[in-house]
Amino acid sequence: MSVKKRLWRIGAAFGGMRMERKLFIVFLLLITLPLAFIGYISYSNYSRSIEGKTIVYSTKMLENMMVRVDDYIEDMVRISSIPAYQDDIKQNLIRSNAYYEQRQLTAGKNSSQLPDDFDQLLLIQRGIEGNISFINTIKRGANSVYIFDTYGNGYYSTAGGGIRLNVKESYDYWRGRVQTSGGEALLFSTQKYTSNLQSVRYAFTVVRKVIDKSLKPIGLIAVDANISVIEDQMSELDKVTNGKSVIIDELGNVVYDSDKSRMATNIADDPTVALAKGSKGSFYFERDGINQLYIYTTSPNTNWKVMTAIQGSELTKDTVVIRRVTWIATIVTIIVALFISFVFSFALTNPLRKMMRLMKNVQEGDFNVQFQVKYRDEVGQLGTQFNRMIVRIDHLIRDIYVIEKKKKEAELHALQSQINPHFMYNTLESIRMAAELNDDQIAADMIAILGKLLRYSISDLHEEVTLDNELLHMRNYVEMLNYRYPNRFRLETRVPEELLSYPIIKLVLQPIVENAIYHGMDDNKPSMRIEISSEQTSRIIWLRIKDDGLGMDGETLERLNRSLAGAEEAAVKRKSGGIGLKNVNERIKLHYGNAYGMKVMSERGIGTEVILQLPIELGREAE
Repeated sequence: MSVKKRLWRIGAAFGGMRMERKLFIVFLLLITLPLAFIGYISYSNYSRSIEGKTIVYSTKMLENMMVRVDDYIEDMVRISSIPAYQDDIKQNLIRSNAYYEQRQLTAGKNSSQLPDDFDQLLLIQRGIEGNISFINTIKRGANSVYIFDTYGNGYYSTAGGGIRLNVKESYDYWRGRVQTSGGEALLFSTQKYTSNLQSVRYAFTVVRKVIDKSLKPIGLIAVDANISVIEDQMSELDKVTNGKSVIIDELGNVVYDSDKSRMATNIADDPTVALAKGSKGSFYFERDGINQLYIYTTSPNTNWKVMTAIQGSELTKDTVVIRRVTWIATIVTIIVALFISFVFSFALTNPLRKMMRLMKNVQEGDFNVQFQVKYRDEVGQLGTQFNRMIVRIDHLIRDIYVIEKKKKEAELHALQSQINPHFMYNTLESIRMAAELNDDQIAADMIAILGKLLRYSISDLHEEVTLDNELLHMRNYVEMLNYRYPNRFRLETRVPEELLSYPIIKLVLQPIVENAIYHGMDDNKPSMRIEISSEQTSRIIWLRIKDDGLGMDGETLERLNRSLAGAEEAAVKRKSGGIGLKNVNERIKLHYGNAYGMKVMSERGIGTEVILQLPIELGREAE
């Protein structure tokens, strides 16, 4: 069954119900739907508000945390630049490079292994490690500082513990990455290593080449930062948001993970990393069947991205309480509304049922009934009007009888008026034939033209004809006038052939030309020229009727145009002969719309031009 038929059946079933049931259903819907809608809107708005505030607050915390991490990394970068300003460190690195260079040269000449110069090595080691101890006291959290010469020999302080066991491998990795870095510091993501205390640790590192005054590399400095400097801040963030956080670098390497299960791994292929586009934002993603809100922001200095995942249940736990309260309130209100609506619907429909019984009596022809009005409410007023209606029925029947009788008389009169013009046309045709029999050709031609004019005029004025027929009627009209005033009027038409079939209402041009002749004819001129031309655009046609008669002064012209616009009537009728023009203007507006009509332009002693604005009506021709 189609949806349309189902709706029709539901509407039919509702329409067939008794009035009290309809009111009961209406009351129920009027109460239930608004409450449900308000509850839904409140729940949705509250949920969105909680989500929005969580996103804003969490984003702010993430940004503040990353600012602190950036500050710490900036301090590490400054620490890595200390050897560039410490001559002791540079001199000891130069001594270390010279010592191991000399040993390589000597070892190349002698096949036996040379003994170490412990005094020289101890002097270099104490000098560099003393400076390292000083550096370690500058910034807390700098777990270890390593300084290497160009031969990969490392110097570091073991006072605080936590020295990498894989120093050699780390040096090779760092050296390969900083070869093309000049003297700039490079930040390395978190790495996992085993310390000399046999504990597994994580650290991110700032590495920089040490350059002497001649800009020649003489060594390498690496500053390890224990991940604990981030852990405290991330723990505070997770505690506030009840979520889990992770920090990744540009390549997807995990700098820090709340669970520590993905530390020092690459998660670039994780879907959430791909969804975290731009510098900051938020999105929802379902992981392990749990919908989670991810909020992220990016450090402008390191391009590290911190991302916090908050379970959806954490966001909506407060809104669940509101939803339950709303449902309980809605159900209680509906129960109360059911009782109240039942009582009111019965009380409201009882007088209507009484009126229905009276109407059945009237339907059977009993007009001697009356509704007892007890109250002045709407039902009481309806009963009063019902009583008046019964009283008026007999009068209305008689009035209808009289109206029908007058209507038939009017139709007969209209039919008689329709016959009279045909009788006149036939009579003129008989007179014309008699004139031709008596060889009076002029009289015959005049009667023939008059017959054509009359025949053109006898039908409905709202009938549409072609513009070609309307122009032919104008030629006949001017020709008839030239019989009365020999060669006094000259009609010229300049209308494109494609517009000759344009549909136009009948007798639009004749009143305009007639007005031009009888009000614009100049007795001092031997003839009067009347020109009909046309212009068209994609939407409008202009018909121009121009004469070289007396014209009008400015005051009369303004009054006439005001009359055509509907602003003035009486003065034009008395002075300017504009009744025919106003009639044509009104017919155009009634037929085509108020956007179209007539405008007059004139100048005293030069002539008058009437412009008709008509619509282009493509795809339709006049009958």
